[in-house]
This record gives sequence, structure tokens and C-alpha cells, in this order.
Amino acid sequence: MTEPRTHTPADTFDYVVVGGGSAGCILAADLSKVGTVCLLEAGPHASQAPATLRADGYKDAFTDPRLMFERFAKKDARWGDRRVFVGTGRVLGGSGAVNAMVYTRGAAEDFDSWPEGWRWQDVQPAFDAVESTLRPRPRELTEWTERCIASAELAGMRRSRNLNDGDLSGVLGYEAMNYEGDARRSSYVGFLAPALEAQITAPEAKRTLQVETGALVDRVVVRGGRARGVAYFKGTTEHEVFARREVVLCGGALATPAILQRSGIGAASALQALGIDVVLDQPRVGANLHDHPNVQLFFRGKREVDCDYPQLYGFEHVGAGSESAPDTCFVFYPARSSFREGLLKLLPGIALPESLYDNPVFPAAIRKSIEVAFERDAVRSFVEKLWGVVVILGKPKSRGSVQITSRDPHAMPDVDPGWFADPADMDTVLAGVERARDIAGQAPLGFFGQKELLPGKRVKRRAALERWVRKNVMTTYHFAGSCAFGTQDDDVLDLDLRLRGIEGLRVADASAMPIAPVAALNAPTMMLAYRAAQRIAADA
Repeated sequence: MTEPRTHTPADTFDYVVVGGGSAGCILAADLSKVGTVCLLEAGPHASQAPATLRADGYKDAFTDPRLMFERFAKKDARWGDRRVFVGTGRVLGGSGAVNAMVYTRGAAEDFDSWPEGWRWQDVQPAFDAVESTLRPRPRELTEWTERCIASAELAGMRRSRNLNDGDLSGVLGYEAMNYEGDARRSSYVGFLAPALEAQITAPEAKRTLQVETGALVDRVVVRGGRARGVAYFKGTTEHEVFARREVVLCGGALATPAILQRSGIGAASALQALGIDVVLDQPRVGANLHDHPNVQLFFRGKREVDCDYPQLYGFEHVGAGSESAPDTCFVFYPARSSFREGLLKLLPGIALPESLYDNPVFPAAIRKSIEVAFERDAVRSFVEKLWGVVVILGKPKSRGSVQITSRDPHAMPDVDPGWFADPADMDTVLAGVERARDIAGQAPLGFFGQKELLPGKRVKRRAALERWVRKNVMTTYHFAGSCAFGTQDDDVLDLDLRLRGIEGLRVADASAMPIAPVAALNAPTMMLAYRAAQRIAADA
């Protein structure tokens, strides 16, 4: 490990944006219109990861070890004492370059719990602006998807013609997806790539955007109560880059709090235990983490499912209470879309103890056996007929945390997703499982076959269902809230996303959300980043 480079004018920009994901691509592109910007991304350039640019490449991107952080949640009895994979995207475009392209705003009621200035009517213009660039759209209907909707209607739900109109009470419909033809339209494609192309033709003196990939950020450099820049690693060499105006963190809800903690911003006692000088005692950095955990019911079909994408989203209130605001999501999942790739990515971490998983020979052996199995016609035929209903807890009451255990930026932090810390969440998930069974058992889906394989019809009593949930729950990769904004003095961020107690430092990613919307978080994250860029530009 070498010493930081000597500071030169070439290392100084108006803005330093950390993280080239869904939020960072928008921030960097928009801020380059009002100043010079350096964007730091830990992963590779999108040009080196062509799967992130194809609409059907999401399953290949998900299995590419270069494109996701290898990160696991802490073991806990609440999820069967298992190691659960909680990786996030690591490439230009971030998680929005490796996900299934779902673009959902959330319910209007979701934003009632956000402070004034961030309510549904306030954020709609930013959603509109993002959508004018990305142009999300639903996919074409198929016979299977139409029978799913017909079954949901018989079970009492309504067909939605527009899942982004804010009305998500008891509806099922085709979600918008950010694709165009055969191409994915991530925030990299829609915002950053055009900005980079403009740099090529601009005179050198007017080039305002620089992107550094393979740049793992260690910490924010804070001097005199102000963020002055960022220290990062390329390989084993440490570098520094400086900001005249602001540093903006867009690393996501798991990486951003870890960067702040390594910067000396966090719970003082935890930082001191690691030998980190305390810059700001802020115990809420890394707290309030929440996620949308899910379980998947599977049904054996008798004919091939004619659908290649999980393109149906349902929303309903199934938990206790009389309110109608949705607390649960239902995704109708054709296994042919990504079941093989899910096994390749996740099964080694589930099947192997940590000591064997860390030896690449053993995960490789499991993945090879999966590939061999899928070469058999019988296995492929079975999967092509297999379908599922994913039950997602959309409004968890439980909260977890992110906490570093080392000063080393290469070491993953302890991630406690908090699932089922509040018993009410288990009640809601169990109610969601029964609701999914009800919908899946309706007559229209009988055409494709609807024999329940998981959890299985014999798993009926609450105790048995609860055991099954704990052993099978997984993340939906919707991490949020770990650096939440709010109106109180002890909230991490103010309503302009500035970090309280440090000048020149903002957070503009899903960690800033006080409460996650009942939706896939890619769209709300991009909305938040768009609004952040507007506010930063206005300040400039």
C-alpha cells in the first residue's frame, strides 16, 4: 500500500460523485452541466460488461462475479441461521444494470410518510423527467400472464392499466420496464453515456466529466468540518481526489454508511473500537436499514409457460389493520426466465459452509453440476413448465443495520437486514403466502397446471409455514434507509440531502430514504438522484 499521491490541480473538481450506479450516473451527468465532475465507480465500465447493456442480459450479469459485491448478511435464527447473499451491483449502472428492469414508482400513500417537500405531488415531476429519458414501458402480454391476471381478478384484485399512477390498492398489472427493443435503458445508458459522448467532441478545456472505474472508495477526506475530497484505491494504490464544492455519496444503502463510518462519521464508540478518529458522532449512520424480504412459492405446470420475464406486479394490503395502503407485493415468476442463473449464483452460498465457500474449488464444483443438470432435456422441460409467485414484504416494520468491522475498505461490513425483528412482519408474510395460494389456485391458471411444490400443500399449520419462511426467505435487493433524511436535528441528512454536521457532503441514494416505498427501488432511487442534482445545481 502506497502513500496518497501529491495533490495537483488535475485532481481537483467542483464535484466528486462516489458510486456510478442508478443514482450516481444521473448525478454525474447532470452536475457536469454546471461544473467539473469526477465519478468514482468500484466496478468495471459498462463497455467491459456487455450483458448490462442487453435487455435479456440481466441473468448473465447477475451471475458475473465482477459485477456484484460478494456480500452476505449476518447469520441469525430469524432467517434459519443461514448466510444470505446481499450483493449489490458493481459496474457503471450499478444494481440498475444487473436487475430485472422493473420500473415502479410506488404507492402515493408511501410518500405520505416522507417529510413535506417529498410527498407524492412533490416527486412526480422528477419521476416524469427520469421517465422522459428512460422511456420505460410494459412488455407484451402472453397467455400465461393474462391467466395470472384473470386468476387475481377472480380472487378479488383489480387489473391495473398503469402501475405508476399511485393507486396500488389491490391491483395486479404489467409493470413498466426500462428497456427499448433488445437494449436495457439503465441510468448509465440514458444519462451518463450521452454525457460521456459529449465529452469526446468537446474542446479539452470544456470537458467537465471524468469517470474512474475500478476505484474502490475508502473514505471521505474531512478537514475543518468540511468534506474536501475522497480517498480511493485502484488496485493496491491509494489516490485522493478533491472537491471545490461538494462530495456526493451514491454508493447505496449498504456501501454509503460503510464509507461514512470509515471516514469517522458514525457511532463514536464503534469507530473508536476500530481505531478510527471520530469526526462526527452520528449513531444513525448505518441504522434504520430495511429491505423487502421475500419467499417464493413454486407450482409445477403441465405445459410450457409462454413468458420470458417476470413482468407482473401485484400490490395488496394483507396484514392486520383496516387501512387499504398496500403492504405486500406479488410477482408472478416464470422459472424459465432466470431459475438456472439464480441457482448458479445463490446455491453455493446456501449449500456450503463459509470455510468451503471461500475456497473457489467448491463453489465451482456446485456450479458445474448445475450446468450439467441443465443440459438434460428432462430438467429443461421441467423448468420451462415451472412457475412461481414471489411474496414480498413491502412495508416491513423491522429495522436492521450496517456496521463496519474493519478499517479495510475491501472488507465487507456486517449487514443485519433486520428481517422479522418485529413479529408483525412474519404475520404479514404468512398472510401473503395464503393470499398467493388463493390466487394461484384459481381456475384460469389450471390451464398451465398449478400443483404446489413449495412450500407444498401439506405445509398448512402456522408453525410449519413459519419454519419454511425462515429457511427460505431472501432479499429482493431493495435496501434503504441507512442514512435517512428527516426534519429532526439527529437525522443523518436534512431535506436537501446534506449531511448534518459536515459541510460540502451529501448523500443521494436509497440510503437517504426514510421509509422505502412498496415498490422496486430503482425508480425511486433515480427520482431522488434527479431531485438532488437539481438542488445541488441550484446551490451552485
